[in-house]
Amino acid sequence: MLSAFSFIGFTLLVGIIAWRSTRGTDERSADGFYLGGRSLGAITIAGSLLLTNLSAEQIVGLNGQSFAEGVLVMAWETLAAIAIVIAAIFLLPKYMRSGITTIPEFIQNRFDQQTKALLSLLFLIAYGIVLLPTILYSGSLAFSTMFDLPTTLGMSETTVLWICVWAVGAIGILYAIFGGLKAVAVSDLINAIGLLIGGLLIPIFGLMVIGDGSFTEGLNTLWESNPDKFDAIGDVDASIPIGTIFTGMMIAQLYYWGTNQSILQRVFGAKSLKEGQKGMLLAAFVKFLIPVIVVLPGIIAWHLFQGDLANADQAYPALVKRVLPGALMGFFAAVLFGAVLSSFNSLLNSSATLFGFDLYKQYFKKSATEHQTVKAGKLFGLLIAIISMIIAPFIANAPDGLFAYIQESLGSLSVPILAVVLVGITTKKVPALGAKITLTLGVLMYLVSQFVLSPYFVDSALAEAAANGITDSKQLGIIKATAYPHFLHVMGILFVINIAIMLIIGKLYPKKDIYVPQITEEIDTTPWKHTVVVGIVIVVLVLSTYLIFR
Repeated sequence: MLSAFSFIGFTLLVGIIAWRSTRGTDERSADGFYLGGRSLGAITIAGSLLLTNLSAEQIVGLNGQSFAEGVLVMAWETLAAIAIVIAAIFLLPKYMRSGITTIPEFIQNRFDQQTKALLSLLFLIAYGIVLLPTILYSGSLAFSTMFDLPTTLGMSETTVLWICVWAVGAIGILYAIFGGLKAVAVSDLINAIGLLIGGLLIPIFGLMVIGDGSFTEGLNTLWESNPDKFDAIGDVDASIPIGTIFTGMMIAQLYYWGTNQSILQRVFGAKSLKEGQKGMLLAAFVKFLIPVIVVLPGIIAWHLFQGDLANADQAYPALVKRVLPGALMGFFAAVLFGAVLSSFNSLLNSSATLFGFDLYKQYFKKSATEHQTVKAGKLFGLLIAIISMIIAPFIANAPDGLFAYIQESLGSLSVPILAVVLVGITTKKVPALGAKITLTLGVLMYLVSQFVLSPYFVDSALAEAAANGITDSKQLGIIKATAYPHFLHVMGILFVINIAIMLIIGKLYPKKDIYVPQITEEIDTTPWKHTVVVGIVIVVLVLSTYLIFR
């Protein structure tokens, strides 16, 4: 009963604070709904960035991977900090000086309207088919496991999953569609604080359980009993071979933190470039510390459950249920619920922005007023939310785990999008034709690679192994892993090819009207003087972790 009261109380508190914070913002205007009236400070931006990124799919998925493989999966978090630093120093000043609302808007200014529309469409596909459904699924799985809802409700796991998905989705719609960015950002900040506190409690209590009440004894026992789980390099058949850190890993990170609309929209709502950079760097520093929340608990769960769980993605919610005192369960559930809502409604808000700002006014109603554009965006957000709620429960059938599914699926979009944005920023003569070919061909090349060539080579290698009488699971894993390049390596290779295609087209068919970046006077674009120094410190901290876990 106490858990239920604390859950409802904290959730209502966040909602009331978010509502009060938005009363002075005109949510019917584009700036008000999409960018929170360009009024966000560094701390709010950092909190919103972290909660947009750090949701149940991150906590559940990465802890599931660390349960299976150990600390090597921290690369997804630690290298993200480097990508954020790069985006804050090199990309954000160019974005904010142009006064854009969306990344596709920048692409229109650099190339043309058709390229912008194509990019917006790719973003919306990624949101509707991959990101939104995985957020709903992972959150629902967490709540179902933590509270043993199938037993409590007397229903099947599948039925409970559907109920949770639609319940979380409906509440998320209320936040994003009717509240706008400022409501999302304010609720994100509150939940970010709660998630950091609650997230740190889980490994603390977990280590105390291992150490019979002693935190330090629990840490020593975990370290000494599971040395293979603290190897950051990993074997050749690991989900993140060390070589991928230098190829597709950084491409995936730069795409997410440097071109992804759902992330950058929080920064575009900054009061000034200085506030935006400070917010991003603060988020980068916290991101460096996040493995304590999204990696360590998975290793603790491996030790406590002796690796005996039917599904690795259940590691985190099962650990929470095992180690967290009942009095805190409601609070943590409310915080995790807020994290799920944060990522879900952030993507919904960005979807509404992309459709209303980049597609509706261009292709559906060119004479639409600002109010009509916002309304159309809200209706589209509602539609894409319903689609994602229908897809979400079926992700339970993903063969390689939740987080791997997300990253591999996004590879088809992240590579060409990042290539187009970077070439658009760094060159002036590459024409729109190059961007259109890259966005189309880049997606097709990745899909052919992963869904045609990869299965063919893997199946052939396994068939040959079977013919040779090889049955050892470790050997088969290595054969499977080496039969075809890892998907992150494929991303690295295709990124180079995409860049080459654009540069060749630029050489053969150079843009006749040379691109001249526009400069806005609506925003203070003076950079923060400590950006580079702070960024270097964060990068050094990240690299030091690989000296510890080697």
